[in-house]
Amino acid sequence: MLVLGIETSCDETAAAVVEDGRRVRSDVVASQILVHAPFGGVVPEVASRQHLATIVPTVRRAVADAGATLADLDGIAVTRGPGLVGALLVGVETAKALGYALGRPVVGVNHLAGHLAAAFLEDPSLPEPPPHPHLALLVSGGHTALIRVDGPGRTHLVGCTRDDAAGEAFDKVGKMLGLGYPGGVRIDKLAATGDARAFALPRALPGRDDLDFSFSGLKTAVATMLHGVPAPTGQALNDFCASFQAAVVDVLVRKSRRALRREGLGALQVCGGVAANRGLRAALVAAAAEDGFRLFIPPPKRCTDNASMIAAAGTSLLATGSRAPWDLGVDPGLPL
Repeated sequence: MLVLGIETSCDETAAAVVEDGRRVRSDVVASQILVHAPFGGVVPEVASRQHLATIVPTVRRAVADAGATLADLDGIAVTRGPGLVGALLVGVETAKALGYALGRPVVGVNHLAGHLAAAFLEDPSLPEPPPHPHLALLVSGGHTALIRVDGPGRTHLVGCTRDDAAGEAFDKVGKMLGLGYPGGVRIDKLAATGDARAFALPRALPGRDDLDFSFSGLKTAVATMLHGVPAPTGQALNDFCASFQAAVVDVLVRKSRRALRREGLGALQVCGGVAANRGLRAALVAAAAEDGFRLFIPPPKRCTDNASMIAAAGTSLLATGSRAPWDLGVDPGLPL
């Protein structure tokens, strides 16, 4: 089964062709980073217009790179939410037009379910997919959650952020430090040569025995520390980035370990854009070695928004006979 995946939930125009829900035949991403960088973040209207300009050539390249034609496709999977409403509309309307013209079924995919499917794509770094049941730490620019995954489409939310997502905190703090957009990538790079003990930054909800997250207080602490003083530079900047990253990573790892024990699970998959963070990956590898749980983290290119994960999740839906109506709409607040 060849499935075309289309992903336009935020600022990446992506298309991919996946075979049987596992083998990635092509994976094309048209990044908008340079477009949004002057604004210090994603501008929804600009993102929508950029999707309009790039969606057709991106789909054409994905099909060509797969060594296929549009007629070879068995179905089309598209992100219908959550995300930016204008951006989502570009992808969904494109998928419906293609499906109608080709006579192929279309399925709407939850963007978060797509992230959960990323670990099931074939890759040398993941010789086997995570077993069911397992725990997923989904951590991205818009979401931070702990999810019990009992099988395809069978999930249970066990913990989530009460305010900001971890990825959003990374980018906002990066902006405070003058690192540009996306700030999270720059923080991760600078933190590699910094001292994580140099600046005392708070850990959210330290006295609570729960599985929820909160990062607004950490952002406020950073803003207060930087108020009225020049932003750190040189080694001090590296130390500040390392201290901030440690404050986020410590909480993510601590809550993940607690959730594994509480749910009685022995496997953890990590997905979402922040799963590409080297500090988080290293801390989870150390925790897995200490606690004895199995760790599954896709390569960085599968952690950030991509269409191969949407095609993988869509393949499962198509295999069960799921079909979207031709009036399929988008849902910017679609829950998992």
